[in-house]
Amino acid sequence: MRLKNFSLSFGSQIFKSVSEESRIRILHLLYRNGELTISDLEHILEFTQTKTSRHVTYLKNSGIISARKVDQWVFYSLREEVEEIVHRIFEFLVKDTTLQKDQETYEILASNRELAQNRFQNRVFYK
Repeated sequence: MRLKNFSLSFGSQIFKSVSEESRIRILHLLYRNGELTISDLEHILEFTQTKTSRHVTYLKNSGIISARKVDQWVFYSLREEVEEIVHRIFEFLVKDTTLQKDQETYEILASNRELAQNRFQNRVFYK
């Protein structure tokens, strides 16, 4: 879904949101990987829970990301309406070493999580 009426006020919210490095890093991870939790983000970015929550709340209140609650977990993702403009922003930052490192850390954590899930499922299955 594309944004049909890109207003000046919504545009300024997006640019304010990407004026902070921490929020750019969060947006990049959500853009590249879909849904993540506060816990995922704080582990990848090595932020405190407070700092992570503050920036995620800012992005949510600005209408750039959305939240989906499952049991006690809240999963955050990029809103479909802003994907195109966020894509354009990250085209310019594709070679940024900090964003590349964040993505590598995400991939390691995701791989470890998959491995742990497989081990757990195999243990339960064979008992």
